[in-house]
Amino acid sequence: MPPRLVQATDAAYWTGRPVGTIWRWASEGRIQSYGGRYDLHELPQAERDEWTRALVRPGATPPLPVGVKAA
Repeated sequence: MPPRLVQATDAAYWTGRPVGTIWRWASEGRIQSYGGRYDLHELPQAERDEWTRALVRPGATPPLPVGVKAA
């Protein structure tokens, strides 16, 4: 499946998280950044209301890479 690269704002909507969280996940190695863009296939999808698109539940937090300990 080819990557679907999107900007941080679109990744934030997809995951139901703030843009800063997307940047932090990338800096921690939880997700990969491709020149400031992010692959939707690597991001956890948020649960949204079918009709209003309101956020019901944000996507799960991706795990830290193996060998990295949380601060």
